[in-house]
Amino acid sequence: MHGEYKVPGGKLVVVDLEVEDGVLRQVRVAGDFFLEPDEALGAIDAALEGAPASMETPGLAARITAALPESTVMFGLTAEGVAIAVRRALAHATEWSDYDWQLIHEAPQSPALHMALDQVITEEVAAGRRPPTLRVWEWASPSVIIGSFQSLRNEVDLDGAARHGVEVVRRISGGGAMFVEPPSTITYSLSVPDSLVSGLSFADSYAYLDDWVLAALGDMGIKAWYQPLNDIATEAGKVAGAAQKRMVGPNGGPGAVLHHVTMSYDIDADKMLEVLRIGKEKLSDKGTKSAKKRVDPLRRQTGLPREAVIDKMIGSFRARYGLAQGKVSDAELARAEDLARTKFQTDEWTARVP
Repeated sequence: MHGEYKVPGGKLVVVDLEVEDGVLRQVRVAGDFFLEPDEALGAIDAALEGAPASMETPGLAARITAALPESTVMFGLTAEGVAIAVRRALAHATEWSDYDWQLIHEAPQSPALHMALDQVITEEVAAGRRPPTLRVWEWASPSVIIGSFQSLRNEVDLDGAARHGVEVVRRISGGGAMFVEPPSTITYSLSVPDSLVSGLSFADSYAYLDDWVLAALGDMGIKAWYQPLNDIATEAGKVAGAAQKRMVGPNGGPGAVLHHVTMSYDIDADKMLEVLRIGKEKLSDKGTKSAKKRVDPLRRQTGLPREAVIDKMIGSFRARYGLAQGKVSDAELARAEDLARTKFQTDEWTARVP
Protein backbone atom coordinates (compact mmCIF):
# COMPACT_ATOMS: atom_id res chain seq x y z
CA MET A 1 0.00 0.00 0.00
CA HIS A 2 1.21 3.47 -0.89
CA GLY A 3 0.18 6.76 0.68
CA GLU A 4 1.28 10.37 0.19
CA TYR A 5 0.54 13.52 2.15
CA LYS A 6 1.76 17.07 1.65
CA VAL A 7 2.14 18.59 5.11
CA PRO A 8 0.45 22.04 4.99
CA GLY A 9 3.23 24.58 4.71
CA GLY A 10 5.74 21.73 4.73
CA LYS A 11 7.02 18.86 2.63
CA LEU A 12 5.79 15.66 1.02
CA VAL A 13 5.63 12.49 3.13
CA VAL A 14 5.46 9.12 1.36
CA VAL A 15 4.68 5.83 3.12
CA ASP A 16 4.84 2.30 1.71
CA LEU A 17 3.61 -0.57 3.85
CA GLU A 18 1.92 -3.95 3.99
CA VAL A 19 -0.71 -5.32 6.32
CA GLU A 20 -0.39 -8.80 7.78
CA ASP A 21 -2.75 -10.24 10.38
CA GLY A 22 -4.19 -6.79 11.05
CA VAL A 23 -0.90 -5.01 11.77
CA LEU A 24 1.49 -2.84 9.77
CA ARG A 25 4.55 -4.54 8.26
CA GLN A 26 7.44 -3.49 6.03
CA VAL A 27 6.82 0.18 6.78
CA ARG A 28 9.05 2.60 4.89
CA VAL A 29 8.77 6.37 5.26
CA ALA A 30 10.35 8.71 2.70
CA GLY A 31 9.94 12.24 1.33
CA ASP A 32 11.60 15.57 0.60
CA PHE A 33 11.51 16.69 4.23
CA PHE A 34 14.52 17.43 6.47
CA LEU A 35 15.22 15.26 9.49
CA GLU A 36 18.08 15.03 11.98
CA PRO A 37 19.70 12.80 13.11
CA ASP A 38 19.70 10.15 10.38
CA GLU A 39 18.68 7.49 12.87
CA ALA A 40 15.36 9.25 13.40
CA LEU A 41 14.01 7.90 10.11
CA GLY A 42 14.66 4.33 11.21
CA ALA A 43 13.02 5.11 14.53
CA ILE A 44 9.88 6.27 12.72
CA ASP A 45 9.75 3.10 10.64
CA ALA A 46 10.28 0.96 13.73
CA ALA A 47 7.58 2.81 15.67
CA LEU A 48 5.03 2.05 12.97
CA GLU A 49 6.06 -1.58 12.50
CA GLY A 50 3.50 -3.79 14.21
CA ALA A 51 1.00 -1.00 14.86
CA PRO A 52 -2.64 -2.10 14.49
CA ALA A 53 -3.97 -1.27 11.03
CA SER A 54 -7.09 0.05 12.75
CA MET A 55 -5.15 2.65 14.76
CA GLU A 56 -6.21 6.20 13.93
CA THR A 57 -3.98 9.20 13.28
CA PRO A 58 -3.54 10.40 16.92
CA GLY A 59 -2.40 6.95 18.09
CA LEU A 60 0.05 6.53 15.22
CA ALA A 61 1.45 10.02 15.79
CA ALA A 62 1.92 9.26 19.50
CA ARG A 63 3.89 6.08 18.68
CA ILE A 64 6.17 8.07 16.38
CA THR A 65 6.74 10.88 18.87
CA ALA A 66 7.57 8.46 21.69
CA ALA A 67 10.15 6.67 19.52
CA LEU A 68 12.09 9.71 18.28
CA PRO A 69 15.56 10.41 19.70
CA GLU A 70 15.61 13.39 22.07
CA SER A 71 17.81 15.36 19.67
CA THR A 72 15.41 14.97 16.73
CA VAL A 73 14.79 18.04 14.58
CA MET A 74 12.04 17.97 11.95
CA PHE A 75 11.66 20.53 9.17
CA GLY A 76 8.70 20.26 6.81
CA LEU A 77 7.64 17.12 8.67
CA THR A 78 5.47 16.27 11.65
CA ALA A 79 4.58 13.05 13.42
CA GLU A 80 0.94 13.73 12.56
CA GLY A 81 1.87 14.19 8.88
CA VAL A 82 3.49 10.75 8.80
CA ALA A 83 0.47 9.25 10.54
CA ILE A 84 -1.88 10.82 7.99
CA ALA A 85 0.21 9.39 5.14
CA VAL A 86 -0.16 5.96 6.78
CA ARG A 87 -3.93 6.34 7.02
CA ARG A 88 -4.09 7.44 3.37
CA ALA A 89 -2.11 4.34 2.35
CA LEU A 90 -4.52 2.13 4.27
CA ALA A 91 -7.51 3.91 2.70
CA HIS A 92 -6.11 3.49 -0.83
CA ALA A 93 -6.31 7.26 -1.28
CA THR A 94 -5.74 8.80 -4.69
CA GLU A 95 -3.42 11.71 -5.43
CA TRP A 96 -3.86 14.98 -7.32
CA SER A 97 -1.66 13.70 -10.13
CA ASP A 98 -3.88 10.64 -10.65
CA TYR A 99 -6.49 12.74 -12.45
CA ASP A 100 -6.98 14.73 -15.63
CA TRP A 101 -8.22 18.00 -14.16
CA GLN A 102 -10.66 20.24 -15.99
CA LEU A 103 -11.08 24.02 -15.70
CA ILE A 104 -14.41 25.82 -16.00
CA HIS A 105 -14.12 29.61 -16.20
CA GLU A 106 -17.09 31.11 -17.98
CA ALA A 107 -19.12 34.32 -18.30
CA PRO A 108 -20.73 35.94 -15.22
CA GLN A 109 -23.69 34.06 -13.78
CA SER A 110 -26.34 34.81 -11.18
CA PRO A 111 -25.76 33.90 -7.51
CA ALA A 112 -28.54 31.29 -7.53
CA LEU A 113 -27.13 29.63 -10.66
CA HIS A 114 -23.69 29.45 -9.05
CA MET A 115 -25.22 27.62 -6.07
CA ALA A 116 -26.91 25.18 -8.45
CA LEU A 117 -23.80 24.63 -10.59
CA ASP A 118 -21.81 23.66 -7.50
CA GLN A 119 -24.35 20.97 -6.69
CA VAL A 120 -24.74 19.67 -10.26
CA ILE A 121 -21.03 19.56 -11.11
CA THR A 122 -20.13 17.79 -7.87
CA GLU A 123 -22.93 15.27 -8.42
CA GLU A 124 -21.52 14.63 -11.89
CA VAL A 125 -18.05 14.00 -10.43
CA ALA A 126 -19.58 11.64 -7.85
CA ALA A 127 -21.33 9.74 -10.65
CA GLY A 128 -18.10 9.43 -12.65
CA ARG A 129 -19.51 11.41 -15.58
CA ARG A 130 -17.17 14.36 -15.11
CA PRO A 131 -13.46 14.56 -14.23
CA PRO A 132 -12.32 16.43 -11.12
CA THR A 133 -13.03 20.08 -11.80
CA LEU A 134 -11.72 23.50 -10.79
CA ARG A 135 -14.45 26.06 -11.44
CA VAL A 136 -13.59 29.76 -11.18
CA TRP A 137 -16.70 31.88 -10.72
CA GLU A 138 -17.60 35.20 -12.31
CA TRP A 139 -20.43 37.05 -10.58
CA ALA A 140 -23.26 38.79 -12.45
CA SER A 141 -24.52 40.70 -9.40
CA PRO A 142 -23.74 41.38 -5.73
CA SER A 143 -24.83 38.78 -3.22
CA VAL A 144 -24.76 37.50 0.33
CA ILE A 145 -24.26 33.74 0.51
CA ILE A 146 -25.26 32.21 3.83
CA GLY A 147 -24.23 28.78 5.07
CA SER A 148 -26.60 25.86 4.93
CA PHE A 149 -27.37 25.95 8.65
CA GLN A 150 -27.32 29.69 9.37
CA SER A 151 -30.33 31.68 10.50
CA LEU A 152 -31.35 34.10 7.75
CA ARG A 153 -32.51 36.88 10.07
CA ASN A 154 -29.54 36.49 12.43
CA GLU A 155 -26.97 36.79 9.61
CA VAL A 156 -28.48 39.24 7.12
CA ASP A 157 -29.99 42.71 7.41
CA LEU A 158 -32.62 42.17 4.74
CA ASP A 159 -33.48 45.88 4.55
CA GLY A 160 -29.82 46.71 4.02
CA ALA A 161 -29.50 44.01 1.38
CA ALA A 162 -32.54 45.31 -0.49
CA ARG A 163 -31.30 48.90 -0.27
CA HIS A 164 -28.00 47.95 -1.89
CA GLY A 165 -29.50 45.56 -4.45
CA VAL A 166 -27.82 42.52 -2.87
CA GLU A 167 -29.39 39.12 -3.56
CA VAL A 168 -29.41 36.66 -0.65
CA VAL A 169 -28.88 32.97 -1.42
CA ARG A 170 -28.20 29.91 0.71
CA ARG A 171 -25.54 27.39 -0.33
CA ILE A 172 -25.48 23.64 0.30
CA SER A 173 -22.34 23.72 2.48
CA GLY A 174 -22.00 24.87 6.06
CA GLY A 175 -19.91 27.76 7.36
CA GLY A 176 -20.49 31.48 7.60
CA ALA A 177 -21.98 34.25 5.50
CA MET A 178 -19.99 35.82 2.67
CA PHE A 179 -20.50 39.28 1.17
CA VAL A 180 -19.77 39.38 -2.55
CA GLU A 181 -19.45 42.16 -5.12
CA PRO A 182 -18.42 41.17 -8.68
CA PRO A 183 -15.23 43.26 -9.04
CA SER A 184 -14.16 42.66 -5.45
CA THR A 185 -14.37 38.89 -4.99
CA ILE A 186 -12.54 35.81 -6.27
CA THR A 187 -14.45 32.56 -5.84
CA TYR A 188 -13.57 29.03 -6.93
CA SER A 189 -14.87 25.51 -6.40
CA LEU A 190 -13.10 22.18 -6.40
CA SER A 191 -15.33 19.19 -7.16
CA VAL A 192 -13.24 16.10 -6.43
CA PRO A 193 -13.69 12.34 -5.87
CA ASP A 194 -13.84 11.54 -2.16
CA SER A 195 -10.88 9.18 -2.61
CA LEU A 196 -8.65 12.28 -2.92
CA VAL A 197 -9.26 13.04 0.76
CA SER A 198 -9.42 9.42 2.00
CA GLY A 199 -7.57 9.00 5.27
CA LEU A 200 -7.91 12.67 6.16
CA SER A 201 -10.03 14.04 8.96
CA PHE A 202 -12.63 16.64 8.01
CA ALA A 203 -10.35 19.40 9.29
CA ASP A 204 -7.26 18.00 7.54
CA SER A 205 -9.12 17.89 4.23
CA TYR A 206 -9.55 21.67 4.33
CA ALA A 207 -5.82 22.23 4.64
CA TYR A 208 -5.08 19.59 2.00
CA LEU A 209 -7.44 21.07 -0.59
CA ASP A 210 -6.26 24.62 0.13
CA ASP A 211 -2.55 23.85 -0.20
CA TRP A 212 -2.32 24.66 -3.92
CA VAL A 213 -3.75 28.15 -3.47
CA LEU A 214 -1.30 28.86 -0.64
CA ALA A 215 1.47 28.09 -3.13
CA ALA A 216 -0.18 30.33 -5.73
CA LEU A 217 -0.33 33.20 -3.25
CA GLY A 218 3.31 32.55 -2.39
CA ASP A 219 4.20 32.96 -6.05
CA MET A 220 2.61 36.42 -5.82
CA GLY A 221 4.75 37.33 -2.81
CA ILE A 222 2.10 36.63 -0.15
CA LYS A 223 2.97 34.34 2.73
CA ALA A 224 -0.35 32.68 3.50
CA TRP A 225 -1.37 29.78 5.68
CA TYR A 226 -4.35 27.63 6.53
CA GLN A 227 -6.03 28.79 9.74
CA PRO A 228 -8.35 26.15 11.25
CA LEU A 229 -11.04 25.41 10.56
CA ASN A 230 -11.74 27.06 7.25
CA ASP A 231 -9.80 30.30 6.77
CA ILE A 232 -6.80 31.32 4.68
CA ALA A 233 -4.83 34.03 6.45
CA THR A 234 -1.76 36.23 6.07
CA GLU A 235 0.11 38.48 8.47
CA ALA A 236 -2.20 41.29 7.35
CA GLY A 237 -5.38 39.34 8.12
CA LYS A 238 -7.86 36.87 6.68
CA VAL A 239 -8.04 36.73 2.88
CA ALA A 240 -10.42 33.81 2.28
CA GLY A 241 -12.93 31.42 3.78
CA ALA A 242 -13.67 27.86 2.67
CA ALA A 243 -16.63 25.51 3.02
CA GLN A 244 -17.29 21.88 2.07
CA LYS A 245 -20.12 19.53 1.24
CA ARG A 246 -19.78 15.73 0.96
CA MET A 247 -21.99 13.94 -1.56
CA VAL A 248 -22.69 10.23 -1.79
CA GLY A 249 -22.36 8.57 -5.19
CA PRO A 250 -25.13 6.72 -7.08
CA ASN A 251 -26.52 3.71 -5.19
CA GLY A 252 -24.45 4.64 -2.14
CA GLY A 253 -21.15 4.21 -4.00
CA PRO A 254 -18.04 6.39 -3.86
CA GLY A 255 -18.93 10.03 -3.72
CA ALA A 256 -17.41 13.45 -4.18
CA VAL A 257 -16.41 16.49 -2.17
CA LEU A 258 -17.32 20.08 -2.97
CA HIS A 259 -14.71 22.49 -1.61
CA HIS A 260 -15.38 26.11 -2.43
CA VAL A 261 -13.50 29.25 -1.39
CA THR A 262 -14.37 32.94 -1.46
CA MET A 263 -11.39 35.30 -1.46
CA SER A 264 -11.54 39.02 -0.82
CA TYR A 265 -9.81 40.87 -3.65
CA ASP A 266 -11.25 44.20 -2.48
CA ILE A 267 -14.02 45.03 -0.05
CA ASP A 268 -16.46 47.81 0.76
CA ALA A 269 -16.43 47.30 4.52
CA ASP A 270 -19.06 49.94 5.23
CA LYS A 271 -21.53 48.34 2.82
CA MET A 272 -20.71 44.88 4.19
CA LEU A 273 -21.64 46.03 7.70
CA GLU A 274 -24.96 47.38 6.41
CA VAL A 275 -25.81 44.02 4.86
CA LEU A 276 -24.34 41.46 7.29
CA ARG A 277 -25.04 41.21 11.00
CA ILE A 278 -21.61 40.50 12.45
CA GLY A 279 -22.00 40.04 16.17
CA LYS A 280 -19.52 40.66 18.97
CA GLU A 281 -19.45 36.95 19.85
CA LYS A 282 -18.30 36.03 16.34
CA LEU A 283 -15.60 38.69 16.36
CA SER A 284 -14.30 37.72 19.79
CA ASP A 285 -12.79 34.43 18.63
CA LYS A 286 -10.97 36.20 15.78
CA GLY A 287 -8.85 38.32 18.11
CA THR A 288 -10.24 41.58 16.73
CA LYS A 289 -12.77 44.16 17.81
CA SER A 290 -13.62 45.50 14.37
CA ALA A 291 -15.33 43.64 11.55
CA LYS A 292 -13.58 45.97 9.10
CA LYS A 293 -10.22 44.61 10.24
CA ARG A 294 -11.13 40.94 9.89
CA VAL A 295 -10.48 40.78 6.15
CA ASP A 296 -7.47 42.23 4.35
CA PRO A 297 -8.00 42.34 0.58
CA LEU A 298 -5.69 40.76 -1.98
CA ARG A 299 -5.71 43.95 -4.03
CA ARG A 300 -3.69 45.76 -1.40
CA GLN A 301 -1.41 42.80 -0.72
CA THR A 302 -0.62 41.96 -4.36
CA GLY A 303 -0.94 45.26 -6.19
CA LEU A 304 -2.28 43.21 -9.13
CA PRO A 305 -5.54 43.52 -11.07
CA ARG A 306 -8.18 40.96 -10.11
CA GLU A 307 -7.88 39.21 -13.49
CA ALA A 308 -4.11 38.88 -13.05
CA VAL A 309 -4.56 37.26 -9.62
CA ILE A 310 -6.99 34.74 -11.11
CA ASP A 311 -4.67 34.01 -14.04
CA LYS A 312 -1.76 33.39 -11.67
CA MET A 313 -3.88 31.08 -9.53
CA ILE A 314 -4.98 29.05 -12.56
CA GLY A 315 -1.40 28.96 -13.85
CA SER A 316 -0.13 27.69 -10.52
CA PHE A 317 -2.71 24.89 -10.43
CA ARG A 318 -1.95 23.93 -14.04
CA ALA A 319 1.80 23.81 -13.37
CA ARG A 320 1.30 21.53 -10.37
CA TYR A 321 -1.35 19.11 -11.59
CA GLY A 322 -2.24 19.82 -15.21
CA LEU A 323 -5.48 21.53 -16.20
CA ALA A 324 -7.43 21.22 -19.45
CA GLN A 325 -9.95 23.82 -20.55
CA GLY A 326 -13.53 22.62 -20.16
CA LYS A 327 -17.04 23.98 -19.96
CA VAL A 328 -20.41 23.37 -18.40
CA SER A 329 -22.24 20.96 -20.70
CA ASP A 330 -25.68 21.77 -22.08
CA ALA A 331 -27.20 19.03 -19.93
CA GLU A 332 -25.44 20.29 -16.78
CA LEU A 333 -26.55 23.86 -17.45
CA ALA A 334 -30.16 22.79 -18.02
CA ARG A 335 -30.17 20.87 -14.71
CA ALA A 336 -28.56 23.80 -12.90
CA GLU A 337 -31.03 26.32 -14.30
CA ASP A 338 -33.92 24.13 -13.19
CA LEU A 339 -32.36 23.69 -9.74
CA ALA A 340 -31.76 27.42 -9.39
CA ARG A 341 -35.43 28.08 -10.15
CA THR A 342 -36.96 25.31 -8.04
CA LYS A 343 -34.57 25.41 -5.07
CA PHE A 344 -32.03 28.20 -4.73
CA GLN A 345 -34.37 31.07 -5.68
CA THR A 346 -37.19 29.91 -3.43
CA ASP A 347 -38.06 31.29 -0.01
CA GLU A 348 -38.53 27.71 1.17
CA TRP A 349 -34.79 27.05 0.72
CA THR A 350 -33.35 30.49 1.50
CA ALA A 351 -35.37 30.85 4.70
CA ARG A 352 -35.30 27.18 5.70
CA VAL A 353 -33.57 28.32 8.89
CA PRO A 354 -35.53 31.58 9.47
